[in-house]
Parts: sequence; structure tokens; C-alpha cells
Amino acid sequence: MERIGQPVLAGILAALVGFTSSFAVVLAGLRGVGASPAEAASGLLALCATQGLAMLWLARRHRIPLTLAWSTPGAALLASTGVVHGGWPAATGAFLVVGVLVVITGLWPRLGRLISAIPAPIAQAMLAGVVLELCLAPVRGLAAHPWLVGPGLLTWAVMLRLARKWAVPAAFAVTLVAIGVDVARHGGPHGAIVPHLTWTTPALTRASLLGLAIPLYVVTMAGQNVPGVAVMSSYGYQVPWRETMAVTGIGTTAAALAGGHAINLAAITASMAASPDAHPDPRRRWVASYTAGWAYLALAAISTALTAFISVAPPDVAGAVAGLALLGTLAASLAGALSADEGREAAAITFVVAASGLSFLGIGAAFWALAAGLLAGRILGYLPRSQANPSGTMTSSGTRS
Repeated sequence: MERIGQPVLAGILAALVGFTSSFAVVLAGLRGVGASPAEAASGLLALCATQGLAMLWLARRHRIPLTLAWSTPGAALLASTGVVHGGWPAATGAFLVVGVLVVITGLWPRLGRLISAIPAPIAQAMLAGVVLELCLAPVRGLAAHPWLVGPGLLTWAVMLRLARKWAVPAAFAVTLVAIGVDVARHGGPHGAIVPHLTWTTPALTRASLLGLAIPLYVVTMAGQNVPGVAVMSSYGYQVPWRETMAVTGIGTTAAALAGGHAINLAAITASMAASPDAHPDPRRRWVASYTAGWAYLALAAISTALTAFISVAPPDVAGAVAGLALLGTLAASLAGALSADEGREAAAITFVVAASGLSFLGIGAAFWALAAGLLAGRILGYLPRSQANPSGTMTSSGTRS
């Protein structure tokens, strides 16, 4: 009986860790590109539902512990980009384009090879620059609201020592308690708590295509799908690349109409379902991912109420939890960007431009950072090298997040 329940428990824990450790980043990202509280809640609900349904399909069909997630580095990109020309409809148009590009990546290996040809240090430097602003939020939040942010930060520091993977979820739980006490003093939460989707008619502008869609696609592929494949491979599983890209791309497209930005392969939480901790028998571990799919559908049911609760807190408080969730991504991205002597200057240029918040011709910093890094790499003689294998499935060079 213990062995039967082991993968079920692993799946529930994977979903809880994945949700609680980064949902604040998603809300910050969606609000950053112009979503109202109701639209952000709809986006979170859509992401939970689509990745849950996609996991149920893939895990059951292939009998492997294939775990999905939303794009956490992509959400950080949204928060750093800000509102693009065309507002929230243009942002959802960019999400729609990302979904189409992911589907094409699965069907057309050359697009995957094109993305993998971007030097890993430049991709990592762009990601590091994108998440830097959010990683400063815990410091700023502590200065502005010490009694709301302080307990969560202290909990996070203690849990880093005791149980690292639970550090952010524990900090989130303590922060929720602090918010609850504060909300009770000011009349309680406002807004809808019953799950509902808000339809947005997508639009597409040059700024949303170049400044949002392309960088979001790049960080989702380099920061989630590539390391996700590597994690699965490390446990002896081969990801069905074409079908996974098709399913996650279609899921992203569907979620975009309700405000969701992107779903993709999981990286860190993937190991919770694919490792021997989920079950000694590799053939039984798929149950963990299947259970995680059902768990995400359950979390979708409470996501709107949770968003309404969080939205009454000062922005710095929710941002502090989001920043804690991204510190590991920042550290790994900086390490990857600066690990090789060759091309280090190009990576530094990419990081500086991405972190600057530059907006030029209506296009955000992430696009210009990538362009500046590639140009600098060419000038300095740092030639991109493809990291795609002959089948078109990219090998690992990304940051786990």
C-alpha cells in the first residue's frame, strides 16, 4: 500500500511546490503587461487548467513521468517588459504567437536548431537581466513593509538550511498568514472568488511581436523546455518531443485567449516525479505526473480566490515572494552567462541591456539585449554553435526554473 501511494503523494507534492513557489511571479508578470486583477486571475486559472489537462494526456498516453509547468522565466520577462503598445490585448496576441511558434518547433526541427544556435551564455545573460528587477523586490519590500515581508524572508532563510525545495512555499505560506492578519484589519478581500475565465480578443503590434512574443518564446525554450528534456534524460526517459511541443503549444494558444502566457516542460519539479523518490520502479513513476495533472485542476478551482486574497496586499509584499522564487534562476543564469571566458563580454553586454529596462521604438529591453549580445558576439568573433541533435531535439544549455 505504501508503494502504491508513493507516486500519488509525489505528484501532489510536485504540483504544490510548482504552484506555490512561482504563482506570485505569474501574477506579477500578467499585471506587469496590463492585465486587470480579474484578467490576471483568469490567466492563472487558464494556465493551471491547460497544463493539468496536458499532463493527464501525455502521462497516460506515454506512461512516463512527463511533468509540465508554466513559464516562470517567461512571467519574469513580462514583469520586466511592462505594458507594450496595444495594451493587454496586444500581450495576449503575443502569447498566442508563442503558442504557434512552439507547435512549429515540434513540427519543423530547423526552428529548434535556430533557437539552439543562440549561444547559451547570451541566452542566460538575457534571462538574468530580465529577472534581476524582480529579485530586488524582497529587499525593497522589507524596507517598505517589514512586518509583512520580514516573517516570510526569515522563514525562507531557515528553510534554505533545513529543506531547500520547500523554502519558497514555506515563505509563501507565512506571507499568506501575515497578509491574512493585515486583511482582517482592513475589511477583508475584494473581488470575485469563484473561478471564471475572462475572454480577451488578441491583437498584435510590432512592439508585442518583437518586444514580447519573440523574447518570451526564447526564454521559454531555453529556460524551460531545454532543461526539461535534460532532466528527463538524466532519469532515463526520452521526451516525445514533437507531441510534447504540439500539446504545450496548443495549450499555450488556448490559454492565451483567457490571459495565460505559456506552458512548457517542467525542470525542477520534473525531478520530483521522475526520480526514484516517486517510485522505485521507473515504469510506475508516470502515476506521479498523472496525479500532478489532477492536482493542478484542483488548484485551478482555488486560484481565483487566492488571487483575490493576494491582490489586497501591497504590491511589494507579493513581489517579495516572487523575487525569492527567482533567486535560484538568477544565480544559475549568472553562473551560466559568465562560466566561459570566451564571449564573456558579449554576455555582460546582454545582461546590462536586459537589466536596464530599455524601451526603444516601442520594443522592450529583452529584444534589444538579445540583439546587442548577438552583435557583440559577432564583432568579438564569438561564433554561435548549434546545440541541436540530428532529430531536432535540443540538448541542455538552459537554466532550470
